[in-house]
Amino acid sequence: MDKVMTEKPFARLDESLLTHLPPFSKLAKTQIRNVLDQATSRRYDAGVAIFDEGADADRFYMLLDGYVRVVRITATGDQVTSLHIPAGQLMGIAKALGRDTYPATAITASEAIVLSWPMRLWDSFVAEYEGFATETYKAVGKRVGEMNTRIVEMATQQVEQRIACALLRLINQSGRKTSKGIEVDFPITRQDLSELTATTLHTVSRLLSKWEKQGIVSSKRKRIIVTDPHALVLISNV
Repeated sequence: MDKVMTEKPFARLDESLLTHLPPFSKLAKTQIRNVLDQATSRRYDAGVAIFDEGADADRFYMLLDGYVRVVRITATGDQVTSLHIPAGQLMGIAKALGRDTYPATAITASEAIVLSWPMRLWDSFVAEYEGFATETYKAVGKRVGEMNTRIVEMATQQVEQRIACALLRLINQSGRKTSKGIEVDFPITRQDLSELTATTLHTVSRLLSKWEKQGIVSSKRKRIIVTDPHALVLISNV
């Protein structure tokens, strides 16, 4: 059975949900109230597409809780994970890129709670709310920078270095400290890692098995824990 989006009734959302998030952190409480009153709240199961590549960009989104994979489809029809978005960030901001369609597909990597607004409100948000535009374009710049870094890695690094760099980025963005090390705080498969690093599933599996024997990582059931981050740093810089 295909997983679907589930809509559940939410209590009236409190302004505190947005006060600590950069696009809205400079707004007065009354302004945040107005922003929330124009939003739609939805809860998504894991593995659900929030919006699809090429579809009309009729809404923009804020991920309140959970993680999202940004997926592109290649010319040959293959699915490639380009990056992960953690909670607290805007998504689907096609207008900021000068587009009227979504440039990629956003798929929930875990259960997620998402706010969204009609794209027709974008210009008024940019004009009326201090900090919204600057923080939005900072996010765009950061994502473009991450993509450029990956392109350079693929052009200049060996596979082992690329996978080490990808794991270091993941624990830096969404790592959770545990008694065994730093865990990537959402389900991630070896296939996901192969897409992130432009390599094969076989190569990722071989390297993770090697690193497990060396005590660098622990991997099972869509969970990866980096038990020796320093060793990964050394591999990434070889």
